[in-house]
Amino acid sequence: MKKKLILDVDTGVDDAQAIMVALAAPDVEILGITCSHGNTPLENVLKNTLRVLKVCNRLDIPVYRGFAEPLLTRKLHAGDFHGKDGLGDVPDPDAPGLELLQEEKAVQAIIKIVDENPGEVTLVATAPLTNLAVAVKLDPSLPKKLKALYIMGGNIESRGNTTECGEFNFVADPESAYVVLDRYTCPTYIASWEFSCRNSLPWSFCDTWLAQDTDKARFMEKISRHTRKMIQTERYQNELVAGPGFNSCDTYALAAAIDDTLVTESEEVAVTVELEGNYTRGMMVLDYLHRLKKTHKAVILKKIDLEKFKQMLMNALK
Repeated sequence: MKKKLILDVDTGVDDAQAIMVALAAPDVEILGITCSHGNTPLENVLKNTLRVLKVCNRLDIPVYRGFAEPLLTRKLHAGDFHGKDGLGDVPDPDAPGLELLQEEKAVQAIIKIVDENPGEVTLVATAPLTNLAVAVKLDPSLPKKLKALYIMGGNIESRGNTTECGEFNFVADPESAYVVLDRYTCPTYIASWEFSCRNSLPWSFCDTWLAQDTDKARFMEKISRHTRKMIQTERYQNELVAGPGFNSCDTYALAAAIDDTLVTESEEVAVTVELEGNYTRGMMVLDYLHRLKKTHKAVILKKIDLEKFKQMLMNALK
């Protein structure tokens, strides 16, 4: 029986990598892809998602329009990190049109798909969590019907990549992150910023990965040039303390959702999100002192089998 996934994305380069890993997994069925503001404005996210599906010959997968802005905070995008369009500013005159989008909106699609597959759907969120927060507000029973939730977001040591103490996806919509970590009581797995940094791969692997003689590899090589250049700058290394190597942030959460054996070290702890403070707003809080009085604990990912992860990435571009 195939694993049923919904992907909630803000398709930049790392989301594209995650989507392609999911598409290449033989035991995975993607029931839908919901799109959110985040790495780039929503219109770009929608176009980028369709571009990725086209290069993989999977435009049959339904794509849904989600929220273009966060619940309360000011709209935030990742600047020029993945290029202005989110996919390295590589022109694509044959890109699919937005008429291919489903008429149904993302939140309604999440609720409907989960209702139709109770206990079977794993939701993988690699974007700001606005779609998920609104979905649980509209259907409070939603988490009980999910098999699991995997999130790329948050941080575990107050190490920010967007603010002093905040990771991008949570900082882009702190209120939604707070709601999701509070209301989604299904099994919840979090791939934090520090986790992805510590499990980065050598640039030599990235070279080998992108050198495969396939249309998918050529597509990925083109769209990732800009991001790779940004990551390898001295400023990025010094300011974000990303560590040397190739860090496909979103793909870690997706890969863990696909293969239960990928994660080799984790811990369970109650978590929440800080909503106040000039420096701490959007920071994930880990309750080691048991003061939150929460019975639900999230699984915080710590280490993965890097050889298995490499193979998943290689397979994605074959």
